[in-house]
Amino acid sequence: MRILIVEDQPDLAAVMGERLTRSGYVADCVGTLAEATEALRQYEYPLLLLDRRLPDGDGVSILQTIRVSRPSTRVMLVTAARALDEKINGLDAGADDYLTKPFDVDELLARIRAVLRRADRSIVPPVAIGDLSFDLNQHEAFVRGKPFVVSKRELLLLESLVRRAGRAVTHTTLVSEMYGLNDSVQLDALKMSVSRLRQRLKDCRAGVEIHTLRGIGYLIEKSPA
Repeated sequence: MRILIVEDQPDLAAVMGERLTRSGYVADCVGTLAEATEALRQYEYPLLLLDRRLPDGDGVSILQTIRVSRPSTRVMLVTAARALDEKINGLDAGADDYLTKPFDVDELLARIRAVLRRADRSIVPPVAIGDLSFDLNQHEAFVRGKPFVVSKRELLLLESLVRRAGRAVTHTTLVSEMYGLNDSVQLDALKMSVSRLRQRLKDCRAGVEIHTLRGIGYLIEKSPA
């Protein structure tokens, strides 16, 4: 899951991004409203962590635009603006939550989980392919009921493929769902991730295969009987 952090204090943005990454999210960090607008144009974000006092304006100023152009994106204001009227103003403008600085990162993560639960009330059934099943709600994979444990990057790769099982998934789509804006990604890195994931699936006899579609991307499907 991809989260956009709009924060102009580099040290704080780095701390937030690092904890989100350790918690299994892909975290993109930008420092201005202009950069946030461009990132939102390029990617779908389930959640935006938005500072108010940014170099080019108040974060609240883009809430209405987000509500129109990205209605499914949830927004949490994370700001030093602590006055009651500022909180009310931010929530009335369309924010889903409001967290004041300084804050405990564990509280931030708990609030993120709560906002995302409220955002998606629907329960998506697990995707089953061969002996592999993937819980899209909890972002967990299982083989014959036992946890399929892989690295965070490989799990993101598997989820991207499983969501489109039986269909081609382009290199561009996979990279956008596996890596952050600030990651320098070479196609060879994606190939290595696919190779490792293939081997892990083979080792646990998951009953699925990842096919290479030369010049396009990859496809996952059930292994032939």
